[in-house]
Amino acid sequence: MKIAYFDAFSGIAGDMVLGALLDLGLPMEVLEDVIAKLELPGVEVRTREVLKNGIRATKADVWIGDQKEEPGVPHGTADHSHTHSHAHAQSDSDSHSHSHSHSHSHDARHSYREIHKRIVAADLGTRTTDYATRIFHALAVAEGRVHGCDIDDVHFHEVGAFDALVDIVGASAGLVHFGFEKIFVSPVPTGRGFVNTDHGRMPVPAPATLELLRGHATDPGNGTHEMVTPTGAAIVQALAETGPPPTLSPIEIGHGAGDLDFADRPNLLRLVLAEEVPSSRRPELPALDAASHRDEILVLESNIDDMNPEFFEAAMAALFAAGALDVSLQPQTMKRGRPATCITVLAPPERRETLETVLLRETSTIGVRSWRAQRRILSRRQIHVTTNFGSIEVKVVTLPEGRERYTPEYADCQKAASEKRVPVSDVYAAALRAAEDRGD
Repeated sequence: MKIAYFDAFSGIAGDMVLGALLDLGLPMEVLEDVIAKLELPGVEVRTREVLKNGIRATKADVWIGDQKEEPGVPHGTADHSHTHSHAHAQSDSDSHSHSHSHSHSHDARHSYREIHKRIVAADLGTRTTDYATRIFHALAVAEGRVHGCDIDDVHFHEVGAFDALVDIVGASAGLVHFGFEKIFVSPVPTGRGFVNTDHGRMPVPAPATLELLRGHATDPGNGTHEMVTPTGAAIVQALAETGPPPTLSPIEIGHGAGDLDFADRPNLLRLVLAEEVPSSRRPELPALDAASHRDEILVLESNIDDMNPEFFEAAMAALFAAGALDVSLQPQTMKRGRPATCITVLAPPERRETLETVLLRETSTIGVRSWRAQRRILSRRQIHVTTNFGSIEVKVVTLPEGRERYTPEYADCQKAASEKRVPVSDVYAAALRAAEDRGD
């Protein structure tokens, strides 16, 4: 499986993603074709080779006419040009420019729906169109949440809209060009401090950026600048997996540069083209001690707020029948206060496709999150003990320090209690004493 891994140790922005893709070998013709199909007159991507802390990288800049989109140095972005989004519910005077220092007029604005239609009409190819519309939708939803309005009331200033279009659609076309099947991103440093905007002084990360990082691992306070832009965060939100990557074998590496130079790190986004290492080639994880070991497990999750709760029993039974190791349900409260249930499935990694199909078939969910996790497992075995109530199975777990913990199997205890007409607690206590006395 071909995987894209964004190592975002200095954050992530749209132009850094473009630079990393070009550095990885993306032909410039791919971006030129995108710009032509989007009918963006006077817009082009220019590149230059730069060094960041001695590391060669590609810096990609979007030019509109004879003007380059600047990163907005007065508020200290990491490279990182914003999308110039503008959300309004009642008044058109609420600009969201993030104080960018350039001379372009911000009078013309384009609605989210206009941009969506432009992308769909551009004949970019099914997968590129899907990626790009998902990213812009995530961006519009986040801006709408921050400004308290519907996504139809989210607008982008003309210059920012074109800049974001090139970053987002170009990144989408680049990812499709390389044929990545999955995209992962490292924990993202969010920076710290404040930025000056037309709405006043705002904390870092910007509100829309933080909205877009929901569900993804972040490193709060890491970085002295604004490390992540809304465009970069929207790419993460729309396309990247939420969990950690599997074991990878790097094949090619590209570096996309930001404008600024940092004292504590190279201002780069590292893009790794990698192949997933098959389980047969993975090195065995060493045992931590005689009583435990580690392995990899698949985690599947879905949030469900519109299903008859009686159906969960059948769904769980189907999941176990399909190879799930464990299935659990957790109550949740979702947007607008709606009660919901998160169903979590633990399974061997090779059962992924089968179990995803069961979840999509047996529940009302329209999506399944998945990731691999490491787990530490204590050694265990089963024994049978003899009590006044009959034979009871007991699980024996060896703790890290060598002590043993005994747990009578509840089903055996319940059955014996029913047959002997005694409290189940009496049977449980008798089985526990028998196991401890046996010392097996």
